[in-house]
Amino acid sequence: QVQLVESGGGLVQAGGSLRLSCAASGRTFSRYCMAWFRQAPGKEREIVAAIDWNGIRTYYADSVKGRFTISRDNAKSTVYLQMNSLKPEDTANYYCAADDFLGMDLSAYKYDYWGQGTQVTVSS
Repeated sequence: QVQLVESGGGLVQAGGSLRLSCAASGRTFSRYCMAWFRQAPGKEREIVAAIDWNGIRTYYADSVKGRFTISRDNAKSTVYLQMNSLKPEDTANYYCAADDFLGMDLSAYKYDYWGQGTQVTVSS
């Protein structure tokens, strides 16, 4: 089992920045592919960014490319999402997820463990 706890969400004006953190406990963090998903009211959950077990390979949704950066610190069992130039359309509940896979998956159903989510609200 892996437990994931997100933090760092909040209310920010358009153009501002936030840094989300996801602290993992339980089984060996370094073997997991990690990702951030988001879900806005009335919309499906979508992947935002993913990072493989050693941080070499990353993926970004087109909507956040160039603005968001995913990173991980395996020594701290933590994954981060730095969000810059935030837009109102980034408003959503953001979820951290872990996949027991040394490659990279982009589909939510592939992920084995989920955090409780942290709300990000961007005002215009």
